[in-house]
Amino acid sequence: MKTYFFLCETNDAWRNLATDEYFLNHAPEGGILLHIYINAPSVIIGKSQNAWGECNLRAMERDGVKLVRRITGGGAVYHDLGNVNFSFIAHQSVYDVQRQMGVILKAVQKLGIRAKFSGRNDLLAEGRKFSGNAFCIRAEGRQHHGTLLLSADLQRLSGYLNVSDEKLKSKGIASVRSRVCNLCELNGEITADKMIEALKQSFAAEYGSFQNWELGPAARREIEELYEKHSSWQWRLGQAPRFDLELRKRFSWGEVQVLLSFRQAHVSHAQVFSDALDPDLAENLAGMLVGVRFCAADLCAAIHPKKGEYAEIAQWLGSLEY
Repeated sequence: MKTYFFLCETNDAWRNLATDEYFLNHAPEGGILLHIYINAPSVIIGKSQNAWGECNLRAMERDGVKLVRRITGGGAVYHDLGNVNFSFIAHQSVYDVQRQMGVILKAVQKLGIRAKFSGRNDLLAEGRKFSGNAFCIRAEGRQHHGTLLLSADLQRLSGYLNVSDEKLKSKGIASVRSRVCNLCELNGEITADKMIEALKQSFAAEYGSFQNWELGPAARREIEELYEKHSSWQWRLGQAPRFDLELRKRFSWGEVQVLLSFRQAHVSHAQVFSDALDPDLAENLAGMLVGVRFCAADLCAAIHPKKGEYAEIAQWLGSLEY
């Protein structure tokens, strides 16, 4: 198996996410890459989230905190120099989430902390979250990336994210701060350098010795193009949503916000936001709703396939009284 490692030297979140997307576009055939990076203060939102609703944009602008939209699904998170971020980029033939999670858990254990995988995408230590993970598929490439909270400013985390009361209630907790922990709270000697070294050792132990990925001139040009995308207003914020009706529902797997505009009793425009892990769910759902007659039965019938998250959304739309 071809095994690679790459450590980004910049703390620019837009550039780091552009580099991450470049690697996904060029996943090593039959192999895997571990990409490590650290971001300056920034809020990272999921592909399908509503930045206007999820983030305190005024506070972020005041404090010079970047807004970054990733290509994977999931919810909003805060990054600063107290986070170490990892990304596994693998060919579909070797992609294995459990194996990749094992690399992270063993690295944390090397630093004297017992941790476990919880739910669909969280890593916990002593019952509190220190890592969230998200995923993406593109052609034969697979991406699994996440963050490790080492010594992040968790007070700022609470100030920049607008977490819905429904989400907090669903998780049985009172605040953003109570849900998460820094690993330095469990081991005061942890540093970013120690974490990165532990990750490298754990990665090599699982996949064998690796070589450093080298970026040539063509790669740097492509990353520059992706940087233009990731730093653009359109990608990060788009247009403030305008709509005639808002529908919102919290499911066990995430929250869905549906914004609908109408013309002659039919849906003329649909915009969907979600923190679901599926990065394509919101876009797919919006496409299904456009042109549908505005009644519960027709909205329900428009959603397909009738399985998984789509089945739950169809049942919800079909049960509403407008």
